[in-house]
Parts: sequence; C-alpha cells; structure tokens
Amino acid sequence: MNFASLPDRRAAYDPEGAAVSDGRQTLTNAQLLRRVRAAASHLRDLGVGPGDVVALKLTNRVEFVLLLFAAWRLGATITPVNPSMTDVEVTRQIADSSARLLVVEDGGTGVGDGLATLAVGELYEEEPADEDQPPGADPSALALLIYTSGTTGVPKGVMLDHANIDAMVEMGRQSLQVGPDDRCLLILPLFHVNGIVVSVLTPLLAMASVVIADRFNPKSFFDVVERERPTFFSAVPTIYSMLAALPDDVRPDTSSLRFGVCGAAPASAELLTRFEARYGFPLIEGYGLSEGTCGSTINPVAGPRRAGTVGLPFPGQEIRILDVDGTELAQGMDGEVVVRGPNVMRGYLGRPDETAKVIVDGWLHTGDVGHLDAEGYLSLVGRSKDMIIRGGENIYPKEIEDVLAGHSSVLEAAVIGVSDEKWGEVVVAYVQPRPGSTVDPSALNDLCTRSLTGYKRPTAFFVVEAIAKNAVGKIDKASLRAAHAAAVSAGS
Repeated sequence: MNFASLPDRRAAYDPEGAAVSDGRQTLTNAQLLRRVRAAASHLRDLGVGPGDVVALKLTNRVEFVLLLFAAWRLGATITPVNPSMTDVEVTRQIADSSARLLVVEDGGTGVGDGLATLAVGELYEEEPADEDQPPGADPSALALLIYTSGTTGVPKGVMLDHANIDAMVEMGRQSLQVGPDDRCLLILPLFHVNGIVVSVLTPLLAMASVVIADRFNPKSFFDVVERERPTFFSAVPTIYSMLAALPDDVRPDTSSLRFGVCGAAPASAELLTRFEARYGFPLIEGYGLSEGTCGSTINPVAGPRRAGTVGLPFPGQEIRILDVDGTELAQGMDGEVVVRGPNVMRGYLGRPDETAKVIVDGWLHTGDVGHLDAEGYLSLVGRSKDMIIRGGENIYPKEIEDVLAGHSSVLEAAVIGVSDEKWGEVVVAYVQPRPGSTVDPSALNDLCTRSLTGYKRPTAFFVVEAIAKNAVGKIDKASLRAAHAAAVSAGS
C-alpha cells in the first residue's frame, strides 16, 4: 500500500464521497485530493523534498491530514509537535529531528534561527496547474517521527517507516472490520500515533470517512455523536471514566456507534462493563506503544471479548512473555511483554545504543509486565518501571488500581511506591472522586482489606481533585512520585 497515493485512489473510487471534516470545513474525496496536491506544491516551493522532515505544531484540524499526505507525496517525513509544549521543548524536538519546516497555527511563532515557519492559514488551497503523479513510496523511507512522552527522560524520536505504517493500518482495518460505511470520530490528539493511525489512516484506507472533533469535553461529547453519527472512535480510559461519571439523566442516542476503542493505558474490567451497560455499545480494549506503530493486541470486535485483558495479537504480530534472563515463560506467568512483527519501529533516531536495548533479535521489549492465557489473550499487570518492591515482594500497581476503581466514589486511581525505612517501599494511593461524590479513605481501606493481600494494601490514601496526566492522557506516575516526595520533604 502506498499512502502517498491514497487521496488519488479515494477520488477515483468515489469523487463526491465524504472524506474528512472538522468544525471549519468538510472535504469530499475529490476536494481532499485537490487540497493535498495544493499543499504538496506549497511544501515543494518551500524547498521540501525527499528525506526532509516537516514539523506540524497544530491542533486537530483538516490541515494536519492534508500536510501528512502532502509530505508523503514528496517523499518527506512528518514529525508531530504537541502544541502545548514550551519553546524549549519544541526547539529540542526540532533540533533532534533536523526539521526543515515548522507549520504552526495562525498567530503562532517559530523557534530557532534559520528554520522556515509556515502559518497554517497561508497554506495553498489551489492545486498546481501541472499534473503531479505521486511517487511510489519506498517502504523503507521514513514516514513518521513520533516523539515519546519523555516521562522517563529526554523524549526520543521513534522512527516509523512506510512499511510500518502500511502493516499497522492493514492490521487495524482487518481487526476492527472497518469498511466504506464507517465513520470515525477523532478525539485523541494528532500529535500521537494513535490519533494518526487508528482514527485517520485506518478509516481512510477502508474508504470510510473521518470527522475531527474539537478538544474533548465530556459535557458536549455525546452532542457531537448525535450530530455526526460516527460508527466508532478511539479514546483512553480517562475519557471513558469521565463519560461514565456523567449525571444519570444523560441518555444520548448512541445507536450509530458499533464500538469504542480503549487504549493507551489499561482500563479496569469494572469500567468497561459499567460503560457498556449504560451506553449500549462495547469498548474494545487494546494495547500497544509508539515503538510498535500504535497497536499490538486488540479484543475481537465480533469474537469473545475478555474484560480485564487487552486482547489477542493483531494479525501478523507475535507476543511472548519473558523472564529477566530472556527465557520464555509458560502461560499464566508474569513477565516482560515482547512483540515481533512488521509494525516494530526502525529504531530511535540517532540513538543506536538505546535502540539495541529495546529491539533484540527483532523482538521489541516493551517494559510492560503481563501474562498470556491459554487462548492467547494478554493481561497487563503494570510497567516494569512502575513495579513496587516491598520487603522483597513484587507489587504491580494496576491490580490495586483496579480494586480502587471498583468503588462507587472513585473516578480514577493511581498507585505508586514510596520509600520506607523498614520495607524499602510501601504502597500509596491517589484517588480522584466521581463528580458529586465524596471519597471516604476508611471505606477504601476496608475494600482493600477485603480484596488484597496485606503487603499490597496502600498505607495511605490521598484524595485529589485531579490526577496528573501526560500529553496523551496517561497517568503521569513520574510527576506523581515527584510531587509526593516534595510534599513529604516539605512536611518533614
């Protein structure tokens, strides 16, 4: 599959069919092709060519999609930039990626000396008079340069080539059974690979359409669903928690929705069950990471879904569970999740040593801890770096977080390990109440006493208005640990 030519094929397939829209504009397939060709002409006039990197510091909007295809049409690479990043962070990504051009929102500013900057409102809208034929993309050419969130250090550029993208999107199309009658609602940020791959490229490849929503708002989300009539969308557990916590009198028409994809962080079985019972459509939980071009496992859309697991491997991928010595473990035993398939990244840009640490003999070492059951469904128990060791006992926070999330007063929970003179580390829990609810720590303690072995029970519960998240909506454990340590230090 050559994604550089996808707009051409869509225009030939159904010129007047819906392609992509946002709150500002709606494009048919023919209009999408014309605008992509115009954008490619603009990039070419700015000196962009094969092998160059174009940075997009944009909110979710149609122009992001146009520039994605326009860059690929020229053999160039896209690196998405989180619009909320500081100038220091943006400058670091621009320098590391060697970007030739930065595209910003109207009124935005560039960074660094000598870097060409284009305001998105100035983007050409008229296609060139001369006919341009999209090149056949080299499968090994770099398509996306996705920067990790950096919660464990300086962000690294994940190199995804066209072969990675082609493989992952086809896997997603098959697994999610996406076809021309589908309509995807994009609510996740386009600076993250999930937004690009699951919510844009997969439906467009399947000749379906995409509607780009404004920033997620739980109070207006279902208004958008009722207006746009999407058939699926992808989100993170935090979003589903917020929707599940809406007042009981919120009863939207969700009949258009076949399913919602739940990924980026593990969700509790209780949340999945409660959400589906209330809103009438299933949540299909999956798992993956940027280094694997977004997804590695998914619960079947039409087959048995197992709440509390993240499903089966995508077609064409393999999953193994290894111990600390690299030996494969038997089913049911917890160890590191490793992945192999055509979706595994080329590596980290300019970091061969770090690449070699995570890709060993073609297997991507995820740093996540989990186990496989007899049918091959993967269950996650936590990140290896999040593991708490209390008196020599390994504790994985997700098990405790799932227990806490099952309490009627808790919207979300985050468990961390904190230093303890006697035990080395002990468990501490941060909880965010549901709207209109009050959390009683003694009730949570009683729940944990009933549900967890003694050494796994939190020694303290902290009720907070909101739990810290990173840019892609995952709970930011590093930030939580740092804030906790600072609070303890201040109080001592």
